[in-house]
Amino acid sequence: MNTGNPDLIRLIRTEIEKHGPVSFAWFMQQALYHPEHGYYSSGRCAIGRRGDYFTNVSVGPLFGQLLAAQFAEVWERLGKIDNFEIVEQGTHDGQFAHDALEWAQKCVPEFFEALRYRIVEPFPILQERQQRMLEAFREKVEWRDSLQPFVGVHFSNELLDAIPVRLISDGKEKFVGLDGDKFVFVERPVHGEWTFNQGALDWIDSVAANLQRGYVIAIDYGRSSDESQSNVQVRAQHRNLDSPFDQIGYADTTTHVLWQSIVERAQANGLRIAGFTDQHHFLTGIISTWPELLQGCSEDLTALSSHVPSAGGDLGIKRQLQTLLHPEMLGRAFQVLGLEKDSGAPRLAGFKFGRDPKSELGLTQ
Repeated sequence: MNTGNPDLIRLIRTEIEKHGPVSFAWFMQQALYHPEHGYYSSGRCAIGRRGDYFTNVSVGPLFGQLLAAQFAEVWERLGKIDNFEIVEQGTHDGQFAHDALEWAQKCVPEFFEALRYRIVEPFPILQERQQRMLEAFREKVEWRDSLQPFVGVHFSNELLDAIPVRLISDGKEKFVGLDGDKFVFVERPVHGEWTFNQGALDWIDSVAANLQRGYVIAIDYGRSSDESQSNVQVRAQHRNLDSPFDQIGYADTTTHVLWQSIVERAQANGLRIAGFTDQHHFLTGIISTWPELLQGCSEDLTALSSHVPSAGGDLGIKRQLQTLLHPEMLGRAFQVLGLEKDSGAPRLAGFKFGRDPKSELGLTQ
């Protein structure tokens, strides 16, 4: 028998009984984003040591502080404009936004004054949690149901891996059907042209259409070159489950991001590659550009010389760095993609140690 939310299981089973097998993308959409029963949309998603999985934000505030320094460099590159927007999707409880805004307020007040933080969040329960987390910055933060035109930077951390996919490989697609009361995969031939990660491509279409000038920074785990099919990973309480049909609505379901197809679509929409590297090299680039980043705030704002408060020698900071940077921890597990539009700027600090992104992504142009 399948396990998970009984109401959600009943809903999916009824749909299959009425209309036949459904695409895995539809199944994944219900499991994660059903308005009432979905893993994310219901607010059941839990991260950190006591949750279902561990991510960059779980490590501590340093991750948000380092990214805020990168955002501040983008702001400088765009001419220190006074309508600079940080747009975040996949915000979860708002902890990353809190860490980034707190750093900017303390360390680069001029940047803090100029920025607006926009959170794209369609689910009310998550928006309520974010509002509580960001109460101290209520004058800086706005919520939207969808992307709107902006100048600045679009940021996401583990957003793309949770966008539903179709399971297509070798001319066949795996649908979700029933064998008695159990969900099973049913293979069918693919007719016509289908893209298994159409949701991610639609996302980059939307970002490109709304970014008027600035950058996109996406952090996620995936593959640099496209292969036939992405692996599905299901996690609950820090364990990998055997099947996406286990703990339906109670577990996180993700797939490896296929970066090549996203970049090709981004280029077709007028975006340019700003960089591509693993998280270890990205964060190392930021720290090496401003080594005082871990030593405390300075009064000298030239070249972003003001940074994170009192970090030097702090054992907690050292542990956060180890987790974020170590190749056996999060340093190699995650990749960072940078895209830009009409910025007229050289490579950002985070990509200074990255290799040629076109070669890394297997692109011919």
